[in-house]
Amino acid sequence: MEFDGSDLKVLVIEDNQHFRMLIRTVLQTLGIRQVHEAVDGANALDILKTYPADLVIADWKMEPMDGIVFAHRLRRGPDSPNPYLPIIMVTGYSEARLVHEARDAGINEFLAKPISAKSLISRVVAVMSKPRPFVRTGGYFGPDRRRRQVPWNGEERRRTGAPTQPQPPRK
Repeated sequence: MEFDGSDLKVLVIEDNQHFRMLIRTVLQTLGIRQVHEAVDGANALDILKTYPADLVIADWKMEPMDGIVFAHRLRRGPDSPNPYLPIIMVTGYSEARLVHEARDAGINEFLAKPISAKSLISRVVAVMSKPRPFVRTGGYFGPDRRRRQVPWNGEERRRTGAPTQPQPPRK
């Protein structure tokens, strides 16, 4: 894997000091040296006013502002420093409904704790090497939720209001 992280600026948002240090150590294996740290989402938004991060790695459960509220404010806030900033959510809560909530908040990638160095590195490389385009709809702004751009040749349910029916698998 060829990835040059030497110019990458990362903000790690995590309330656990030991976990912040673990993430920093993994990032250093990618050559990333410019890492700032925040203890919650509010602290992170303040830091982003002066630190032009290229990537955020955020925990979910933090007080007073958690990672989901941070993502909503970053993506849709009127004073957002960069609504297009990629976010990797790292959390111990990985139920499907929570993954969907994170996705709907505009998270680029989701990583369940406990993490491995390999899993974090793969998410960082994926987000930075193959960024997905951003989309804006009535209730969503963030990276395109489709991982693959597959041409659709069926009925446009969202436009017509047609009932959802099972579709044959795509090849």
